[in-house]
Amino acid sequence: MNAAVVHSFDAPPRYETFADPIPQADEILVTVTAAGLHPIVKSLAKGTHYGSTGQLPFVPGVDGVGRTPDGVRVLFGSSRPPYGTFAKRSITRRSMCTPLPDALDDAIVAAMINPAMSSWAALAHRAHFVSGENILILGATGCSGHLAVQIARRFGARRIVAVGRNPRALEETKSLGADATILLNQDRDGLVSAFRDEISNNKIDVILDYLWGPPAEALLAAVVQKGLDHESRRLRYIQIGNSAGPNLSLHAATLRSSGLELIGSGFGSVSMDKIFESLRAVLQEAAKQPFRIKLAAAPLRDVEKLWNSHEHARLVFQP
Repeated sequence: MNAAVVHSFDAPPRYETFADPIPQADEILVTVTAAGLHPIVKSLAKGTHYGSTGQLPFVPGVDGVGRTPDGVRVLFGSSRPPYGTFAKRSITRRSMCTPLPDALDDAIVAAMINPAMSSWAALAHRAHFVSGENILILGATGCSGHLAVQIARRFGARRIVAVGRNPRALEETKSLGADATILLNQDRDGLVSAFRDEISNNKIDVILDYLWGPPAEALLAAVVQKGLDHESRRLRYIQIGNSAGPNLSLHAATLRSSGLELIGSGFGSVSMDKIFESLRAVLQEAAKQPFRIKLAAAPLRDVEKLWNSHEHARLVFQP
């Protein structure tokens, strides 16, 4: 079959032939119609994600849209290396298939589902978000961040603060539901002051962080409370992505002087049952009222050429 194949962690996948998957007793064959190029797909292909097996060669892709042998259109997750979703055919377990509402287009689902799931699962299963709470989204200008703003609004957030580096994309978050924005392109003192104003004066309850690294350091510096006579307010910091860096320096006083709770959200910290519960919830919500998302569809044969493109739209490959 035709597929994108990773031969090296230092190079994009190549479009070539790959052995057809043969389903085992608990698996089914899926004919793929669309698969999204998500950050996790790239980091797995680089071997830098904690979920990487380190084995080569393999077909990338963690989820996709396709049809089962009986013709049912499904969202599915690939279940067994070396087969991924960037191929004409893939395999999965029936338990990892979710039928799609007729109202949702294959490419839209492929583009939307992974980034939308990241904030939905974080809010529902890690933050246990309650309607009326206030939220700050660190890294709100990408696809995941734009969807996080919309999802936070649908969860009933009272105040949504969007934070990002791209001025135009940051301005767009206001039409998606953000009440305020903070531009990362400013000096550290000004950035810490802007963060502290939101945390203290507007009483942020939950932070969704897609960036980590230096932006997170500035945000955590704003959490520190001075003096010995103050009441700490609970602040759930949900770490989702690390596009700004994998590490940071955390002062001990940040934890001791505040009500900060550091929580991760991703594969491993959220069970597969909860992830699929989130996926189904996103699909149902999108069928009722579509999310706004920018996507670009391309044939899978162009995967090597487009792999490192940095367009604002989420790229979807169609075999």
